[in-house]
Parts: sequence; C-alpha cells; structure tokens
Amino acid sequence: MSRLRVIQWGTGSVGRTALRQIIDNGLYELAGVYVTSEKKHGVDAGAIVKRPDTGVIATSDVDEILAIDADAVFHTSLISVPYAAQNENVIRLLESGKNVLSTNGYYRPECQGEAYAGPLREAALRGNVTLAGIGMNPGFIAERLLLTLTGLVAQLDELRSYEVFDVALAPSPGLVFKAMGFGTDPREKDLTNSPVAGLYNALYSEVFDYVADRLGTSVSIVEPEHELTLAPADIEIRAGTIPRGTVAATTWKWRGRFENGVTMLHSILWTSSHELHGESDGGHWRLEIDGRPNVRVNLDLVDPNPDAPPGRPAMDGTAATLHHALPHVVAAPPGFFELPAILPLSAGHG
Repeated sequence: MSRLRVIQWGTGSVGRTALRQIIDNGLYELAGVYVTSEKKHGVDAGAIVKRPDTGVIATSDVDEILAIDADAVFHTSLISVPYAAQNENVIRLLESGKNVLSTNGYYRPECQGEAYAGPLREAALRGNVTLAGIGMNPGFIAERLLLTLTGLVAQLDELRSYEVFDVALAPSPGLVFKAMGFGTDPREKDLTNSPVAGLYNALYSEVFDYVADRLGTSVSIVEPEHELTLAPADIEIRAGTIPRGTVAATTWKWRGRFENGVTMLHSILWTSSHELHGESDGGHWRLEIDGRPNVRVNLDLVDPNPDAPPGRPAMDGTAATLHHALPHVVAAPPGFFELPAILPLSAGHG
C-alpha cells in the first residue's frame, strides 16, 4: 500500500515539528511545503528543519501547492484576526481534493453559524474530502481527556480545565506580540475586548459546543472572564522586549452552563514568567471535575532530553495529534470530521 502524501502548510513552531516528524518517521510521504517567508521559498524542506535534503522544495506560491497531488494538508499557519481570515485558503485546498487537518480551528464549524460553516462544508463536498480540527487545546485536553474522565463520575456538576504555558522562549514575535497580544499597552487598547479576544472567543466556543454535545446536552451560555497581568518592569524574552506596564500574561477564561445544568470553566494562562503569578514552575494542564466523586488530574509533558527547550514537548504533542489523526481523517466521509478518541498509529512510532 502506498504511503499517504502530505503537504505541510506553515513552518512556524508547530509546522516545523510536524514537518520534522514526517521526515523522521517515514510513515507518510512529504509532497510539498508551503511557507510565507521569502527566505524559505525555494529551500529544500530538509534544510528548514535541519535534516538532510528531501528533494521537496518549499514554496510561497499557493497555486503551486494547489497543483500538487496529495492526500492531505497539515495546516499549521499562524492564526490571525479575524477567525475566518484563514478560510479562503482552506476552501481552496479542500476544493483541490485535499483533506485538511488544521490546528487553527474547524473543531465544530457549525457552532459559528451557517454563513461561516456553509462555504467550508460545500468546499469539502466538492473536493470529496474532509476538514478536521486537530490539536492539543482545542482538540485534546477538554474534548478527549476531560470528557474521558467523566466516565468515573456518577453525578456530574462541573468541569474545569486549566492550561499554563510559558512563552519566554517562544521564538516568533508574530505569535507572541500579535496572535497572543503580549506587549499591548492597556492605556491604548483593552486586549480583553479586542479583535484578539474575539478570535479566541470564537475558537474556544467550539470546545464548549463539542463537550456539551458529547454529554448529550447543549450550550446554554458561555461568558468570557479574561484577565491581564502587566509587566512590573521591562521583561526580556526570546521574541523581544515586553515594556513595563504592558501585557506580560493573559488568562483567557470562559465560564459556561449547559442545558442539563452542568457548568464548565476553561482557562488558558499564557505567561512570560511564572514569577508574575507567585509560582516558579508548574505543569501544563490541571483537569478538575466536581461531582460524585470529585476528580483531580495534573498533566505535564516532559521531553526525554532535560536540556531541551521547555516548549518542545507541547510542540511534539500537537504535531503528534496530526500524525495520529491523518489516516482517520482520510478514511472519513466528506464534510466535517467528527473527532473520536483516536488511537496511535502503531507501536514503535514516535
């Protein structure tokens, strides 16, 4: 059986990791690489991720990517405002007959309304392919782990998930200062009531919709409770300088209620320093369920190399969700992918 042919779309932190896994694992065949940087245009894919040449040359020309014969695209471009800004290219990819697995949404397109979901669904049907939202958060933490833990609870009252991610060593200024909003001056813009907040409100509304549906109910209301932490002094991080008095940490937090009375809290703390929060270290996620019995789980991802960058385990994990999901997405009926509890491909493949 021939290997599935995959295009890597975007070579940021997650994209490079996914590309590296394609090259290293050999489970799939690399068919193409889309880049936005002119410096990477015309460069062999291997050189982008410090691997031997692959013979696959990266391009910044979307038409070149559309013309490639491939089974699927790992879509990991930098998410941007507004939430629907990426849809034009995704629609073109779907219409060209390529399944799309994206870390930037598409977990529950229907909950954004038909004006948003309709063109995406129609493009997938025209291309006879599937659009799938795949990732860590959204995509795994609440949708697969937290829901699984409810199987231990006879009486369910509340679900809570907390993420903590340190951006101090994140290399991309575009990610840290634009997509995440770090360095924003609160005297000039309220980040909690901005287009960036609107982007995350839309993205994470899909988490609540998915969880409610899997619990056999629906969302009654979801309200944001976002919080900002300002820099007490200039903070130097890898992506640049966060000036004193500007945003140095964001807590994107939503509280929802389902029609069956169950409540849910989803909180994501992105910080430039754990010291801003009175703690020096911590795991990636904390999952809590109140009911009978209560459930408490702390989850951390740890690189086998103690000298590895602290963000690498999360990048590896996110890219792994794409790789493990790919054959399931390709085999799914055309349209929107219904995320199941996906098992790893096979033993022995990292």
